[in-house]
Amino acid sequence: MGGFFGVVSKSDCVFDVFFGTDYHSHLGTKRAGLTFYGVGGFDRSIHSIENSPFRTKFEHDIDGMEGNIGIGCISDGDSQPLIIRSHLGVYAITTVGRVNNLEELAKHAFAEGTIHFLEMSGGGINTTELMAALINTHNSIPEGIKYAQSLIDGSMTMLVMTSEGIYAARDRLGRTPVIIGKRDDAVCASFESFAFLNLGYEFYKELGPGEIDYLTADSVEMVVEPGEEMKICTFLWTYFGYPTSTYEGTNVEEMRCKCGSALAIRDGKVEVDCVAGVPDSGTPHAIGYSNTSGIPFARPFIKYTPTWPRSFMPQKQKQRDLIARMKLIPVDTLIRDKSLLLIDDSIVRGTQLRETTEFLYHSGAKEVHIRVSCPPIMYGCKYLNFSRSTSDMALISRRVINELEGGECTPERLELYADPDTPEYANMLEKIREHMKFTSLRYHRLDDVVEATGLPACKLCTYCWNGKE
Repeated sequence: MGGFFGVVSKSDCVFDVFFGTDYHSHLGTKRAGLTFYGVGGFDRSIHSIENSPFRTKFEHDIDGMEGNIGIGCISDGDSQPLIIRSHLGVYAITTVGRVNNLEELAKHAFAEGTIHFLEMSGGGINTTELMAALINTHNSIPEGIKYAQSLIDGSMTMLVMTSEGIYAARDRLGRTPVIIGKRDDAVCASFESFAFLNLGYEFYKELGPGEIDYLTADSVEMVVEPGEEMKICTFLWTYFGYPTSTYEGTNVEEMRCKCGSALAIRDGKVEVDCVAGVPDSGTPHAIGYSNTSGIPFARPFIKYTPTWPRSFMPQKQKQRDLIARMKLIPVDTLIRDKSLLLIDDSIVRGTQLRETTEFLYHSGAKEVHIRVSCPPIMYGCKYLNFSRSTSDMALISRRVINELEGGECTPERLELYADPDTPEYANMLEKIREHMKFTSLRYHRLDDVVEATGLPACKLCTYCWNGKE
């Protein structure tokens, strides 16, 4: 995943961009970068954030940086922002998203006259550099952005910063958000709607799908109108988004509480001592469940955040699993001899939740009932890299389905397993429960998830759950 923050101001904006970007640290764990334009021209700093958080890597850099225009990013991917010199002038660019047809687009860029790309370790191409190459095939930045969007198989939202302003461009189907904030002397563009509130900006607008706006310190000008079709990622509410963020008019925390409430209604009466959420995103779902069911909310384990914030999470899955386990500290008196109902935001591979359950049993829990606040994940995301799974077969649901089917499952059969009213779905849940050693297991229904967002299903991307684009 990833996030970005940009500012155009009448005065120095370094601290605004620094703190605004820092507020996106929950969205990425690999690299981060800042770029400013000031008296000395463009200035940039990029660091790895795999072993320490954003602030500690950049707090010394910003002492020597200045500018009244700036962009910053948190990324799970390639180094960025990049500074590009072309016939369109010098500009900086940062992107959020995923491109599935990189090689095809690279060949296309060569055919259009691009001379070369910098080779990265492993032989890949920097996705942001490729976007710049496509933009440079046209006579203006907005035309180039629109052209690049039309060629992408995947999703790409971006900020393009010139010496005079910033182009903010939401991806063609609006899978990720871009929110504009405004105050008397500055305008900002942000992935997360809350990131600018403590900096004195007020909400101005949310870009529509495919919309491109040009920002100066005095104005917000729409240069490409939004499209009609939208497919915003529903997982933003379920997991990625920060609780204080709002997308398309729906707050993340409120949506998660509604999901927990719906789970409780579907459950009916469950004999447990308390309801708990897997920190952090499972907590509001658990609060919603508790408020509706009347079962007390408790925190039988606490996440140790002073030295294990999310940005410390490494890229290797084995290390990620170890650190996820190291973070959780048990509260013995709330676990021992208790029946617990635990709510998590999702089950992807199943490794971490299985280990959490074993940890609870080892700590003396009598029963561990699991509720999941989204449907079973059946397909790896093609648009936002929300999971590091390299194959659908890494997903616990698909492994179990293959086991039940005696081999690889056809698309027609997969549809049956995604339908919560079929025997196939029930068999899948029971097999997952057995594998994971849960006392009981229930997933959220897709229709309930859609209702909790307050948006029509046609405007939501639910590909990871039902395979429908």
